Amino acid sequence: MIHSINCKGNLLDFEEPKIMGILNLTPDSFYKSSRKDKMDEVIAEVDKMLSEGADIIDIGAVSTRPGTDEVNENEEKNRLLPVLIQLKKTFPNTFFSVDTYQSDIAKMSIDNGADIINDISGGTFDENMFKTIAKLKVPYILMHTSGKPKVMQQNTHYENILNEIILFFGKQIQKLQSIGVKDVIIDPGFGFGKTAEQGFHLLKNLEFFTELNAPMLVGLSRKSMIYKTLNTTPEESLTGTIALNMIALQNGASILRVHDVKEAIETKALYLKLKKTQ
Repeated sequence: MIHSINCKGNLLDFEEPKIMGILNLTPDSFYKSSRKDKMDEVIAEVDKMLSEGADIIDIGAVSTRPGTDEVNENEEKNRLLPVLIQLKKTFPNTFFSVDTYQSDIAKMSIDNGADIINDISGGTFDENMFKTIAKLKVPYILMHTSGKPKVMQQNTHYENILNEIILFFGKQIQKLQSIGVKDVIIDPGFGFGKTAEQGFHLLKNLEFFTELNAPMLVGLSRKSMIYKTLNTTPEESLTGTIALNMIALQNGASILRVHDVKEAIETKALYLKLKKTQ
């Protein structure tokens, strides 16, 4: 089944997988090369990602890497708002998502040009998030995590990780639908309260989540399950990212969230060629 989501009256369809480019406005993202803190750098990076074929730009003003401390709402707003306003002026026809788990930041973002909210907590960190999304009438990315970034890697025990995550998705989707939210994208949350081994298990069994009948976002780009397995660094993890992104596409991913757009576009092209070959 082909899904589409409504972004303020503009349809984004998933007849083919989409590529989401990552824009980090944080000073402490795990992948140093992705950090941007000057406006000209930000604009140049977004222009590059769009020229390479990105369908969506995901803006994050708070690092959610394992072990990181929370950032207060004012700091997040101060990092995010000027950049979002400028990007929407510079690239008015681009789909922008904002990576936040704060409902007030979500509202501010949509009011200032964002199209999608990407919530790593799946509505569990801010009790007002679902109501806010319902009022805003925008697509919502529902991710699974076992807890806040500071402690999530201390909570990696599951009796059956696939069943527990799909039950979480089912429960949260039902809540969202009951208050009128129609466009929900699911994200299994690689690296968020999961060990590397659990991550590979999820990747191998991604098709399990397609029974939810929702588009699925997969974020594997340069993550620890890659560089720890290969005994390398995030900076040296592009090849591993490409390999796992291909597997994600073969197993049902609708969106790849990536640092490296050109390589993801090429991966998608090869996947589509393979899929169409008899």
